[in-house]
Amino acid sequence: MTRFPRPRVVVLGASNVSRGLSRLVAAVESRSPGADLFVAAGHGRGYGVNTRVAARRLPSILGSGLWRGLDRQGGAAPLALVTDVGNELLYGLTAEQVASWVRESIWRLADRGATIAITRLPMAGIATVGAVRYRALRTFFVPGCRLSLAGLKEAATRLDADLQTIAGDFGGHIIEQPAHWYGFDTLHIRRRHLDDLWHMACEAWGLSAVESPVRSSATDWLRIGTKAAEVRSLGGVMRFTKQPVLPLRSGGTLSLY
Repeated sequence: MTRFPRPRVVVLGASNVSRGLSRLVAAVESRSPGADLFVAAGHGRGYGVNTRVAARRLPSILGSGLWRGLDRQGGAAPLALVTDVGNELLYGLTAEQVASWVRESIWRLADRGATIAITRLPMAGIATVGAVRYRALRTFFVPGCRLSLAGLKEAATRLDADLQTIAGDFGGHIIEQPAHWYGFDTLHIRRRHLDDLWHMACEAWGLSAVESPVRSSATDWLRIGTKAAEVRSLGGVMRFTKQPVLPLRSGGTLSLY
């Protein structure tokens, strides 16, 4: 009997990936049953810097065990999504530095034969942010940020242009993010539009829609949302979780980094 390599899906991102993880799993199981899903995400996650939210710390995406996990498990050439780019701008890093980290991430994916989709920054939404709204968002989400609104918009414009250049260099598929996907904070996609993002990613990967897709339930959300990344620090204590962290109903697995 001929054995075919198991399909693999890789998603790099931050809070929107974490918030929509159960929906992402459902989308992948619907269109690519049996796929192994590798996710590096988390609120505030950075591509090139370690990040902390409250008492939880995560390594950078580039420094995570994702790459080792991909090579260890093996399988088909990955289908990859690179999204939630730009958190590091709020941490004081330049657009050029962030772009270099994203480029390195995409190079690693391309080197493994990946079909790559990349979301642009939500520039239409960013354009609508005024001074009062920005001050409130910065105070609530990134109180240590000292970047002015004008500086943020300029850096975001440069980074968005760099993402499009990187996509062209590696043959990546660009996904636009309409303003109506976002709410007040322009950071987090409205939950009802997270399915739109996964749908567009699947289309970019060449995965056809199905008549009876798998639906994410509250039970799925709880079951998946309580799983932990391979390496994290909680209150200064390093925690390690063996991966894959969850077998999926269609026969695949979920690994979190």
